[in-house]
Amino acid sequence: MSFMHTITKDDRHLLRTIVKKVHLAHHPEQFCTDREADKVISTIGPEVVERMIKFGVDHKVDQL
Repeated sequence: MSFMHTITKDDRHLLRTIVKKVHLAHHPEQFCTDREADKVISTIGPEVVERMIKFGVDHKVDQL
């Protein structure tokens, strides 16, 4: 079962932004959708997601 339902809407938006800028940066633009970002987030696991959220908040990634 996925842990995606436990993430708040704001955190999910932050994670999608990070994943699109880092993990999907070299893919075609039409591939960089929220659904594809959610797939990446689901596969990396909750421990890494916690660190990504902390990094995003500390470095204000959502304000870039």
